[in-house]
Amino acid sequence: MEIKIRVGILTISDKGSKGLRRDESGEIVAKILNEQGFILEKKEIIPDDIRLIVDKLIAWVDKDRLSLIVTSGGTGMSPSDVTPEAMKEVIDYDVPGMAEAMRAASLKKTPHAMLSRAIVGVRYARPYPLSGCTMNSGHACLIINVPGSPGGSRDNLLVVLPTLNHALLKLAGDTSDCAI
Repeated sequence: MEIKIRVGILTISDKGSKGLRRDESGEIVAKILNEQGFILEKKEIIPDDIRLIVDKLIAWVDKDRLSLIVTSGGTGMSPSDVTPEAMKEVIDYDVPGMAEAMRAASLKKTPHAMLSRAIVGVRYARPYPLSGCTMNSGHACLIINVPGSPGGSRDNLLVVLPTLNHALLKLAGDTSDCAI
């Protein structure tokens, strides 16, 4: 089964959204995904604002029908770090193994990795702009939160990269066996 993997990269940064900081993490994520053959459809920088994050993620899944969204930033413990709270409003279920794998790999580099609140989850598209879960809508999107630092975003994305194609095929309806 072959699917067209349309991707969005959402950088969440107060400073970046005001032009006070270059979006290095978003550029790194874009480069990695481009090298893997993913099709970059959307790339934006928005401030650390729950409503803006929720609205953008919902629009990108429900309206634009992206298959993968990688967010960068807002996953720590600062008062402005609200990406996990926004994710909880958007996703239908989480994929804890991916977030745990990212934290485990990061812990080998820094003890600060245990402060990450990054989430990985799935949202099923709804009729836009209406709501109401339609898990049989025929379209699902995997949303992955990575840290806002360039090294953290690269390292975390590389951890989950080997599973992305398989995960996205399954979300697209592949029913073949998962055994290796």
